[in-house]
Amino acid sequence: MMSQSHWRDRVKRVEELAQSFHHCPLSSPYKPRLSRPWQPSTVWRLFPRQSEALVFAQSCKEDVHVFALEKEHAKAGQRIYLVTSYAELWHYYKTYRQSLMHCYEVIPEGAVCKLYFDLEFHKPSNKSLDGRKMVALFIQYVCHKLKEVYGVKCSSKDVLNLDSSTEDKFSRHLIFLLPNAAFKDNTHVGHFIHKILKPVLDMVQGRRSGLGAEEVLGTKEAPGTTANPLSSLENVHREVEEQLGSPKAKRQKQGEEDLNSLLVKDKEGRDQLFVDLGVYTKNRNFRLYKSSKVGKNAAFKVAEDNAFVAKPDKHVSAEESIFLASLVSNVSFTGQKILTCEAPLTKDTKCLLSPAPRSSSDTSDCIGGYQHSPYKEVDDFVLSLVTRDGVNGSIRRWSYFVSEQLLVYDILKYRWCQNVSRFHKSNNIMILVDLKEEVWYQKCHDPVCRSENYRSSNYPLPKEICVSYFMKESEEEEVGYQMDEEGNIEPSPKPAAAERGSGGSALTPCQGDDWADDQACVEALEDAERSAPLDTPQHHADDVPDGLLLQVLAEYESP
Repeated sequence: MMSQSHWRDRVKRVEELAQSFHHCPLSSPYKPRLSRPWQPSTVWRLFPRQSEALVFAQSCKEDVHVFALEKEHAKAGQRIYLVTSYAELWHYYKTYRQSLMHCYEVIPEGAVCKLYFDLEFHKPSNKSLDGRKMVALFIQYVCHKLKEVYGVKCSSKDVLNLDSSTEDKFSRHLIFLLPNAAFKDNTHVGHFIHKILKPVLDMVQGRRSGLGAEEVLGTKEAPGTTANPLSSLENVHREVEEQLGSPKAKRQKQGEEDLNSLLVKDKEGRDQLFVDLGVYTKNRNFRLYKSSKVGKNAAFKVAEDNAFVAKPDKHVSAEESIFLASLVSNVSFTGQKILTCEAPLTKDTKCLLSPAPRSSSDTSDCIGGYQHSPYKEVDDFVLSLVTRDGVNGSIRRWSYFVSEQLLVYDILKYRWCQNVSRFHKSNNIMILVDLKEEVWYQKCHDPVCRSENYRSSNYPLPKEICVSYFMKESEEEEVGYQMDEEGNIEPSPKPAAAERGSGGSALTPCQGDDWADDQACVEALEDAERSAPLDTPQHHADDVPDGLLLQVLAEYESP
């Protein structure tokens, strides 16, 4: 039997624990609640570093994506990275506005994406400008260029127009939802935008160099130069066309007006573009619909002049449809025409993947700035499939659909098709690699095979190139994060590595708890949750008041 001194020590320890828990209460871990048949399996993981989040997302069998979260009172630029599905993010995004109000989509490197723009200018420095009109002219100009360069027809009805303007700043996000078309990745988007805005970029550069607008556009001879007869003839021809009111002159005049409308002044009064060209970088964080920047109270909302109308289905509300439409990398493989725009060829430009060296003059099939997809090991495996039977095939280009974790390879010079059991005479094939299922299969560009919607059987990827095989968890103790049932995000009391577990079973945050394998305990907790009122706090069976506990101990100690 314990002595009274031992009981006093225990009572003191209980009091200390009670005081400690009063100041630092244990939060209930977040428990996923998506259980409807059409909703995805639950994944909700927080990481301190973006690279870890991207690797974890790539290893998941579920359809998950990476998002960046900013917290109030955090260090400048510090972000937490969340891995979850679109459906689950939306489910809590509309509920926990305080903790999820500063949220960004991470546009993965190499992922097929929508055409998107970030437009902004400082209002006090541009009092004469009509931002709404500038947006309308810009959309019209981009639609014209898409038709001219790619043959893709679109209008303002295909553009989601989001607004987060304030009294000091005009700010818009434009997301083009092109009919059955998307860009190879956001680097190609950046190349396309630089290409169509080159005249106005040259204009800005020329003005900052002290040249007049006429000199920049080539309509005025610079001092000390001789007039170009051809330029003079073209100017006369242009004047005649304008006098005759020809369609070509009207189109040219309209284009010049569109470009002139893109020039704005910064706070120092210098010329700059209405379009932010810095949002097309690797793994770019792009602010979400309904999110604001930390310290700001201007979340993106649908603009008053928006012409896009989302088409919700029976399981998706109109507002969620807008959210899904706003996601830049939310692009499906089915029926997409992949748009590319290469960087200007330089000595550093790398050519397509091929096992054989290519002539330095053979640059017609080069991929500007790219040699490999984000998965070099997979590229090498695909090359091994198309360099056999005496044929040296190569990869013409690749496309990565992050929404389905699908790599699509267009193959060059290797035309073996399993559907016809022979080489096609003129049509090439495709190799598709499903990174989630870790299989590959073949499709075909041949009209007959396409009409049959042919795809070969699935073949497993070699174990050594599967993400689940080479992804190794770090065993270093580091600060992780967790979100409780009230949406609060705090550092995790456990090392992040300990919570991850191993393999595919570590996908839900509640599976790292000590009681996770105790089936009886799990069932008891679930029964308690079902019986508890939804609008009142849930009390655990062991929540005994301190006063009652001390009273019992005192009675026990009394002689």
